[in-house]
Amino acid sequence: MKKIKHLLTEYGEKLNGNEYNSYPRPSMVRESFLSLNGRWELIVEGKTYDINVPYPPESILSYVNKVFNDGTSLVYKRDFFMHDGFKKDKVLLHFGAVDGVCSVYLNEHLLGVHFGGYDSFSFDITDYVRRENSLRVEVIDTLKGYTYPYGKQSFKRGGMWYTPISGIWQSVWLESVPRNYIESIKIDTHQKGATIHLEGATTGECHIDTPNGTKAFPIINGVCKVNIENPVYWSPENPYLYYFTAKYGRDEIKSYFALRTLEVKEVDGIPRLCLNGKPYFFNGVLDQGYFSDGIYTPASPKEYENDILAMKNLGFNTLRKHIKVEPQEFYYQCDKLGMVVFQDMVNNGKYSFLRDTALPTVLSKKLPACFMKRTKAQKSAFIESMEKTVKQLYNHPSICYYTIFNEGWGQFESDRMYFLLKDIDSTRFVDSTSGWFKGKMSDVESLHVYFKKIKLKKSERPIVLSEFGGYSYKENGHVANEKDTYGYKFFKENDKFENAVVSLYENEVIPNIEKGLCGAIYTQLSDVEDETNGFLTYDRKVLKVNEQRIRKVMEKAKIT
Repeated sequence: MKKIKHLLTEYGEKLNGNEYNSYPRPSMVRESFLSLNGRWELIVEGKTYDINVPYPPESILSYVNKVFNDGTSLVYKRDFFMHDGFKKDKVLLHFGAVDGVCSVYLNEHLLGVHFGGYDSFSFDITDYVRRENSLRVEVIDTLKGYTYPYGKQSFKRGGMWYTPISGIWQSVWLESVPRNYIESIKIDTHQKGATIHLEGATTGECHIDTPNGTKAFPIINGVCKVNIENPVYWSPENPYLYYFTAKYGRDEIKSYFALRTLEVKEVDGIPRLCLNGKPYFFNGVLDQGYFSDGIYTPASPKEYENDILAMKNLGFNTLRKHIKVEPQEFYYQCDKLGMVVFQDMVNNGKYSFLRDTALPTVLSKKLPACFMKRTKAQKSAFIESMEKTVKQLYNHPSICYYTIFNEGWGQFESDRMYFLLKDIDSTRFVDSTSGWFKGKMSDVESLHVYFKKIKLKKSERPIVLSEFGGYSYKENGHVANEKDTYGYKFFKENDKFENAVVSLYENEVIPNIEKGLCGAIYTQLSDVEDETNGFLTYDRKVLKVNEQRIRKVMEKAKIT
C-alpha cells in the first residue's frame, strides 16, 4: 500500500483519553451510562497490541497504526468492573459501529453476530453480566466479493480511494434500564406538531420544552401526539429544536425533534425543492468524513462541530455526507447548528474505472441494465444496509435528502430501490442516481460536472448539481502525500485557487439558479489523503480561502 504522511489534527495533538467518554446517543439520552472506550487488547495473527478504542487500528490515534491484510481476524479483549448501584433490572451493551462481521462474547458466552460496518447494534447482557467481566469482540473485515458496503475504502489506496479501516470505530458503552423500558423512538413531524412512537412503552408522559414553557402530553399505547401552538420551523437560518423528556414507569429518556417540511413545487414554471413551503437553494459541500489522524473517527467529537461551523462561516447551508454513515453526534450537531445533510447510502459491489468513470465522463451517461448485474448477496446486503441507515437516522431533522447510488457504484434496479426507500421514508427527497446512469424514478435531476462548464437543460424535475468543482491546491506542510496529487483542476498558488473558486460560483453556479438550479455540492470540505481539493487541509489546521470573501459570494447563492 502506498505510504502517506501521518498528520495530527489539533485535537489529535492533545489526546488525553477522555474524548469519547460522554453519552454517545444525543437522540435518546439516559443518565445510566458506562463507557467502555479506552485501552483494549488487540490480538492479530498471534501478536498482541495495546489499542485505543474507538479509533480503528489503521489510525495513528489507535496506537496500532497498521493496515492488516484483507480478511485478517481481529480479536479485541477487555475486562470491566460492574460498579455497585449501576445495575437496575437490565444491562444493555451498545456498539456504535464495528466494521466487518463481528462476534461478541461476554464471559465466554456468545451474545450474537453482527454484519455490516456502519450501523449501531446492542445486546441485552443481563443474564451474563457479573461483578467482574471479560468482553471479547472477534472481527473479520474483508472486501473480497464486495458484498458488504465499504464506501471509499481500498487496499490499493490512492486518488479518490482511501486507507481502509476495520474493527471498532465508534463508541462501546453500557447502560442499565428497568425491566420495562423505552426500547427506541420514532418521531413523525407535521406542520403543527409531532407523533412520537415509543417502542416498549405503553403509558406515561412526554414533557416538551416550548417557547411558551414546558407542556406535558400523555403517552397512550406507546404513542404521544404533540400539538404545538405557534410552531417554530427548523431551517439552517433558524435551527430551532424542541427538546423533550419521555417518562415511562421508572424509565426516562431525553430527546428532541424539529418541525420542517420538504416538498417539490413548481414556481414560475420551474420545479423547485422547497423547505417549509418556500423554494430553497441547498448550497453545500461534499463531506467525506475522513480525518488525518483517526481516519473514520475524529480525534474528538468536537471536530464535527468545527467542520460544520467552518462551512457555515463560509456561507454554506448543506453537507453531502458522502458514502459514509456517521455517529449520532455528527447529525445532532447538524440539527443543533443548522446544517442540512444530504445523506448517501454506502456503496458495495466492485468499482470499475472504465464502466463507472471513463465511459460516462467521455462517452455516454447511459448504461444497459446487463452491465449492472450484482450478486444476490450484494443486493441483499445493500438493501439491508439502506434500511438500517434510514431507520437509524430517521429522527434527525437536518437530513433532508437521500442519495441511493453514486456514479453507478454498486448500482442495480435503481427504480425499485427508489420505491423501496420511499416506502421506508417518504418524508425526504430521494436522488436515485447521483451523477449518471439514471433510471425513471428520482425526485431530482442529479448532475456531476467537473471537466466542462455548467450548463443546464430544461428538466421536469428539480436540478441538483450534486458534485462539481474539486479544485486542487496543496498547502505546504499540511498534505498527506507530497508526491501524488488528485483533483479536477490544479493550482500552485493560493490566490489563483481562491479566484478560480469565486469565478466558478459567480459565472457558472449563481447565474444558473434562476434557470432552475436548486442545489449545488462543491467538492469538497477538506483534503483527504491524495485529494487536495478541500477548503480545509486534511489536518483541519488551514482554511485555504478567505472566509469573508467566500461568504460574500455565497450570499448571492439564493432563490429570489
